[in-house]
Amino acid sequence: MNINKFRETANEIVEGLPRELFKQLNGGIIVLDEKKEEAESLIMGEYVEDPFMGKTILLYYGSFVDTLEGASLEEWVKEIEDTIIHELRHHIESLAGVDYLSEEERQTF
Repeated sequence: MNINKFRETANEIVEGLPRELFKQLNGGIIVLDEKKEEAESLIMGEYVEDPFMGKTILLYYGSFVDTLEGASLEEWVKEIEDTIIHELRHHIESLAGVDYLSEEERQTF
């Protein structure tokens, strides 16, 4: 999947989700061409709260490419959707003043 198809797929997924989930996500969802790694793990997406840029979800296309090389279109779509929903959960929890998902992630790794 090339980056243009990736962006198109991400947009289609977002269009199918309830608008309420995007409340105060003023930075939107941004697809970056790069790959991101932390502690020898690929980062597919990230929820960022910045005092100047606002609340934003970043999707790292390069990380998807490394992870899904040779995968079917269905596998790509599922991974993109799972990542968007995961990052939206971070956003919604932030709005609610909780951070359960980060705690779950720490326990997983």
